Amino acid sequence: MYKFVKRYYDMGIYTQDNVKTFVIANKLTAEEYEQITGEAYAK
Repeated sequence: MYKFVKRYYDMGIYTQDNVKTFVIANKLTAEEYEQITGEAYAK
């Protein structure tokens, strides 16, 4: 799931809010969110 979300985020298809949705759904960890977006995860 990480590679898929990272690719879409890098392409501009997903926003930080979209990536946060994956964390809420337990498909990504907070650490993965930070790696993808470069921002600290905040609930």
